[in-house]
Amino acid sequence: MTTKSLYLLCSAAPPVFDVAAVIEDAQARGWDVCLGLTPTAAHWLAGSLDGLAALTGHAVRWQYRMPGEPDLWPAPDALLYAPATFNTVNAWALGLTDRLTVGLAAEALGNGTPSTAVACANSALAAHPQYEISLATLRGAGVRLLQHDNSPAEVPAPFPWTAALDSLDQSAVQI
Repeated sequence: MTTKSLYLLCSAAPPVFDVAAVIEDAQARGWDVCLGLTPTAAHWLAGSLDGLAALTGHAVRWQYRMPGEPDLWPAPDALLYAPATFNTVNAWALGLTDRLTVGLAAEALGNGTPSTAVACANSALAAHPQYEISLATLRGAGVRLLQHDNSPAEVPAPFPWTAALDSLDQSAVQI
């Protein structure tokens, strides 16, 4: 099985706590996973960062490297941004790259890297007028978008990790 390089980028939303299992699932599908986190997601997972780096075989990144430092990650064959919060979706669509993960996602679009995202916002934020504009912008740029309602619920809907990885597998056929 040929290994393909996947940038798995995660924002701070509760599904980020499942990332180790998602990495293992992606690896079982033949992906070499590089994990990037927003600074808040890195804070949430601070106690697991060394273990996640060992699991992926790559440094977990949440900030830009210094000028002149080598990039230790391979170039991506595909990108999965999940969960992609309200802030992330809007920043990515607008090209606001002050966070590493959004910068990597923006570069992926510019490079034509197959990209999938799972938008994860509660119903109040999803009702904001900019959100649908941003989703449409990302769709128009070729991002495969899945949705997850992050509103509080007695029985929350499961996060669509499997569907997201399936989407990557479909795009990998074209790689």
